[in-house]
Amino acid sequence: MKFDQDNFDKEVLKSDIPVMVDFFAEWCGPCKMMGPVVEELEEEYKGKIKIGQLNVDDNPEIAERYSVMSIPNFIFFKNGQPVAQSIGGVPKATLEEKIKEVL
Repeated sequence: MKFDQDNFDKEVLKSDIPVMVDFFAEWCGPCKMMGPVVEELEEEYKGKIKIGQLNVDDNPEIAERYSVMSIPNFIFFKNGQPVAQSIGGVPKATLEEKIKEVL
C-alpha cells in the first residue's frame, strides 16, 4: 500500500488495526533492498497489521511531523500514535519482532 498526504490520516492515524509505515525514497539504496522484505511482511500479516510505504520526497510534511531524518525508517502506529520504530536496513526478523510487539 502507498501512503501519502491524501490518505495518511484515514489509513494510518484512524486505522482500526496497527500500521507499519516504511518511510523511503526512490534514490535510497537500503530502501530498495528493504522493498521485497516489506512486501513479504505485507502478505504474511495481511488483516493483522496494515503495511505500506510513504515517499519522503513526495510527502515531506509527514516525514517532518515524525522527525524522520534517515531512511529507511519504519514507524509502527497503534491507535493513531507511533509506538515503535526501526531505522535503517534491518533483517526481516527485526521488523517481525516489532510487528509482534504492536499486535
